[in-house]
Amino acid sequence: MRITLKQLQIFEMVAEQQSYTEGAKLLYLSQPAVSMQIKQLEEEIGMPVFDRIGKTIQLTDAGRELLLHARSIQIQLEETQQSMEELRGIKRGRLHLTMASTANYFTPKLLAGFCREYPDIQISLSVANRAGLLSALENNTTDMVIMGQPPANMPLAAETFMENPLVVVAPPKHKLVGKKNISISEMAQESFIVREIGSGTRAAVERFLATHDLERPQGLEMNSSEAIKQAVQAGLGLGVVSMHTLEMELALNRLVVLNVQDFPIMRHWLLVYRKDRHFSPVSKAFHDYVLENAETLLSSVKP
Repeated sequence: MRITLKQLQIFEMVAEQQSYTEGAKLLYLSQPAVSMQIKQLEEEIGMPVFDRIGKTIQLTDAGRELLLHARSIQIQLEETQQSMEELRGIKRGRLHLTMASTANYFTPKLLAGFCREYPDIQISLSVANRAGLLSALENNTTDMVIMGQPPANMPLAAETFMENPLVVVAPPKHKLVGKKNISISEMAQESFIVREIGSGTRAAVERFLATHDLERPQGLEMNSSEAIKQAVQAGLGLGVVSMHTLEMELALNRLVVLNVQDFPIMRHWLLVYRKDRHFSPVSKAFHDYVLENAETLLSSVKP
C-alpha cells in the first residue's frame, strides 16, 4: 500500500469539512484535484472512504478507521517537526547567561570551547553581584546562572560543576609569607580587605570565622575581587579571594597564597536554573558541555 502524506492530508480536511468543495477551498486546491486524490486513496486501500448521499458525504467504516490513523500520523509529524526545529536551534539559537563577577575569570574559557562546537549560537552574557543574580532568577530573565550558593526559597535546580577554593593572599614581602601552618587567630590579627555585604565570598568567610569563634577582621571593603587583589598588592592588608582569580598574579609573583590552617575554604561553582523554565536545546547543550569539560580548568588554579 502506497498512501501519500498529501492524500492523507486532503482526506482529513475533506472529512472534517464533510465537503469536497469546502475542503478544496481550505487547501487552496481545485475540487477536481481533491476528488482525484481521494479516488487514488480509495484505489490504494481497496475500499471507499466516503458514502456520497446526494450533495453530502459521510465517512464509511473504513473512512472512520483511516481518519484515526491520519490524525495520529499528523500528530507524529508535528512532533517530528518540533524535534527537528529544536535540533536546528542548537546550531542557531540564543543563550542568555548570568554569572557572578568572580566567574568572569574562567567562564570565557568555557564559552570559547562551547562556541567552537556551536559557532552559530548567539550568547548574551551578564555579570552581576549576588543581588543581580537573585533578581535574574526571580524574574526569570536568564536561561542559566553561574554562582556559588543558590537561594533556598525559589524553585531552582543547581548542579555542581567545579570546586571554588577560597584562599588567603598577601603581597610577596608580607611577614607571613613562607610561614607554615599559620593559625586562624594569628591571621585574624592582620588587616583585611573584604568583599561588600551580600557577597557570597564574604558570607563564606564570615561563616568560616564563626566556626572558629572569631569575628571578621577589620579592614577595607571593596566590591570586586580585582579591587581586593590590587589593594593587597599595595600592602593595605590580606585578602580572601577565589583561587580562580589568581592565575596571572601568581605567575608574575605579585601575590602569594598563605599557608593558613583549614584553608582553602572549599566552595563550589554551580549551574543554577529555574525548574519551571523551559530547558531549551541550547541550554541543554551548554549545560552538558559545562558538566563534561569544566574540571579541566582546575589544572592551572589548584591551591
